[in-house]
Amino acid sequence: MLQPSAAAIAALGCGASERAELAAASVFEQLVAVERRDAAMPRFEWERVAALCAPFGASGMSILRRGSLTLERCTIAAIRSCPEWELEAFPLAGKLLGKPLVPLGLLPPSPDGSRAPGVHVDDAAVRWLDAQPLKSVVYLALGSEVPLPVELVHELALGLELAGTRFLWALRKPSGVDAADVLPPGFEERTHGHGLVTMGWVPQTTILEHGAIGAFLTHCGRSSLIEGLLHGHPLIMLPIATDQGSNARLMERRKVGLQVPRDEDDGSFDRHGVASAVRAVMVDEDTRRVFVANAVKMQEIVADKELHERYIDEFVQQLRSYITDGDSSTASCRPSSS
Repeated sequence: MLQPSAAAIAALGCGASERAELAAASVFEQLVAVERRDAAMPRFEWERVAALCAPFGASGMSILRRGSLTLERCTIAAIRSCPEWELEAFPLAGKLLGKPLVPLGLLPPSPDGSRAPGVHVDDAAVRWLDAQPLKSVVYLALGSEVPLPVELVHELALGLELAGTRFLWALRKPSGVDAADVLPPGFEERTHGHGLVTMGWVPQTTILEHGAIGAFLTHCGRSSLIEGLLHGHPLIMLPIATDQGSNARLMERRKVGLQVPRDEDDGSFDRHGVASAVRAVMVDEDTRRVFVANAVKMQEIVADKELHERYIDEFVQQLRSYITDGDSSTASCRPSSS
């Protein structure tokens, strides 16, 4: 099963169609080496990808090379995605891989969070949301794997303050920073009443289904995008690592929100860019109307239970249809009959 999104595979494989001499399994590693960068990919993001070509661990083998060797030995590849979600990127990714790319669907959570009624109602963040007006709050969560440096946490906080909207921020504390220094001096006092910052666990699914949420400021991890759009929320996007940049550009093309402007070389951002993106998604009526309408269209895809169950059924049928003669390299696949 492939970890990157189809959009990320397509972005990394830009120019591959003109490089017929490259083996499909190693195409991404070689393209990075010769700097064939997708024009839409900022340099800071490309440099992070290129770092995956560096020797890693005791073996000295790069992460991309490990992936290439694994892919060489696979007959098919599966991915948590579908053509309805990734449009042009899905068939392009399959072409670049040079082998069948099987969609698993989006595997969305249940719209009600699969939780019994009343669970998490006593959570402090949920109680705070209960007191806020309908669709008035920006929910911020940037994942748990790569926390922002404290300088950018401060810019994000000051951008929220400049935007003037209500917000609920699930903040992961940067390592090595005292709790008192995580936020700008006086920030919590100045935003008291219309903003809440929590550094502990929050019930994200319960929060996203709450009526007070009006937009989702996200790092664009695939699970977070799926959870946010399951409830039709427009997005303010701040990708940090891995395939998140490609995911964000995909969502921008679908017109469900905006990315926070970034420095092309180092990926930094400032408070003014944050405030501008938040206002465009939450405050400006003309732009918000477009983002909400398109988020609702994406919600129809994410919430289509029959669609995603059908992809799982077809994947199982594909696996069952393989006939091997003891050599996986000669396995053949019959197309699904569904």
